[in-house]
Formats: sequence, C-alpha cells, structure tokens
Amino acid sequence: MKTPLILILCIMAAGLAQAQPSRFSRERYIENGDTLQYRMLFPDANRMRKYPLVIFLHGSGERGSDNDAQLKWGVMNFATDQNMLAHPAIVIAPQCPEHQQWSSVTPNNERTRMVLNAEPSKPMHLLIALIRELVTKMPIDTNRIYITGLSMGGYGTYDALERYPHLFAAAVPVCGAGDTTKAASIAHIPMWIYLGAEDPAVNPLNGLAMLEALTHAGAHPGFTQYPEVGHFSWLGAYSDPLMMEWLFRQHK
Repeated sequence: MKTPLILILCIMAAGLAQAQPSRFSRERYIENGDTLQYRMLFPDANRMRKYPLVIFLHGSGERGSDNDAQLKWGVMNFATDQNMLAHPAIVIAPQCPEHQQWSSVTPNNERTRMVLNAEPSKPMHLLIALIRELVTKMPIDTNRIYITGLSMGGYGTYDALERYPHLFAAAVPVCGAGDTTKAASIAHIPMWIYLGAEDPAVNPLNGLAMLEALTHAGAHPGFTQYPEVGHFSWLGAYSDPLMMEWLFRQHK
C-alpha cells in the first residue's frame, strides 16, 4: 500500500523540526579586515576520524550580517537526526554580505550563457581561503569535499567548481548556472543538477545549457527537473534521500 503524501510530508516536517539551528556554531573568518560569517555543524562522533566537508551556499534573499538567515532553506536537511546518524559530516554555511554575490560572472547576449570573470567575488575568495584553513585545522577528508547551493548559491556552486576544479569531490547545484565554455574543466566532478520547470527567477534554460555542455564534455551528471515547480526546487532537492545517499558516496 502506498504511503499517503500527507504522511510523508508530516514525517519530513518532524525530521526538520529536530534539526535545530543551535546545532550550528557561530563562526567568522577574517582576512585583511574582511569578514565572512558562517555557521558550522560538527558531527557528534570521534574527533580523531576524518569527515566529509559540505559547503552550503544560500540564495540572494539570505544575504546579510546576522549569521542566521543562511539557515532558512536547505541546509537544515543535513542536520536532522537521521542524516547526522547516517552521514556524519562537517557542514559550513557561510553568509554572503548584502549587495554582494557568490559568483563573479557577466551575462552575454545569449540568456543561456554566462562568462566567468577573471577574479572571484570577495565572498568567494574568502570562502576558498576559509576552506583551505579548515582543512589544516580540522579532521576533514580532503577526498570528500562537497559543494551545493541554491539560486544565487547555485550560480556560486558552478563558480567555485570552475575556478577550483580540483578541490571538490562532488556538487549539487540547485536552480543555478555557470559558464558553459568551462564545462570540460569540471566534467570529471560528479554532479546532480536540480531545476524547477517553471522557475520565474532563474531561467531553466540556463541550467539546461550547463547540463548540455557538461554532457557534451563527457560528464554524466544526475539531473532532476520538477514539473509544475517554480523557484523553490530546493524543497525537493534537499529532501531527496537518494541525492543524500549519492552525495556521501562520492570520493575523488
């Protein structure tokens, strides 16, 4: 007998209710006077072990300086009781300051194309510097560094991959896009792409262009496009148990 949809949603809601923001410590990274605030989840397990590192990039609506808003969507799925037991990991959720971006790209005349600028944005520069510092100070398995993000963070995910293609073991960009001309440089990275078919904020054609470019470059990305779903495709993406199982299986 099939489980009623309302029961499934209640179970999911109960799981997320157990994922308290207090599980994420408040942290900040400072470099030459510039600050990147972030929240960090550490597994309740043996600190002598090596753990995967998950980087979660929020969307444009969660920018600011409160070091709270970035926990609104998606990342709390990594902090449920079930996920912390099944997939213990270090998770960092940085907060992009107001009026700044994770990515540094320039749209060209085609709506499905972005051009990667030579220099990363300041938040991206700080994020990569933070990751490199954490690798030296924390029990991180450098063969299992994952990056994911939604909307502005989806663009940021592609930006990070295209700038630092040898850093990451896997990626999950959600309603984002990148520079299709760089697809060959990241074709070796396992990826699962999520889109909403009726997204009014991020043109799905942008994400589909990345999917096509990656496939032509020899990649085999996973791909989910939700029908009759707009911008909130991350609701399905981060509650997808198959994606979570897949992500934590990936190694360099």
